[in-house]
Amino acid sequence: MSDIAQQGPLAILVVDDSATIRRSADLFLRQAGHRVVLAVDGFDALAVIADSNPDLVFCDILMPALDGYQTCALIKKNARFHATPVVMLSSKDGLFDRARAAVVGATAFMTKPFSEERLLEAVNTHAKGRPTAVES
Repeated sequence: MSDIAQQGPLAILVVDDSATIRRSADLFLRQAGHRVVLAVDGFDALAVIADSNPDLVFCDILMPALDGYQTCALIKKNARFHATPVVMLSSKDGLFDRARAAVVGATAFMTKPFSEERLLEAVNTHAKGRPTAVES
């Protein structure tokens, strides 16, 4: 049994405007025993974060209205969620995107599409109380 499984289920917020990505993440994370909260964009994420109190956030970069960089920055500015790990999701894997994610306080950067294995590895690596590592 993994360390995360021994700690019990985590609350994980997934923010992505793609219904396919939200469904995939929801399926993979729920099958692993986690509690999942879904948000369709940055504004939706900010509306549900206080009630869901996530242990980890996966946030898409390219979203309408409030993009992932802005969403991450606002999450990190809130004292209650400053220490909550945020993993940025993007179909682009450029140096600029990774650097900008780091500047706004993201814990890691993960490219889409992702496999179940990669998503669960990110959970195990970046969940609250776990050591963090820069993902390649």
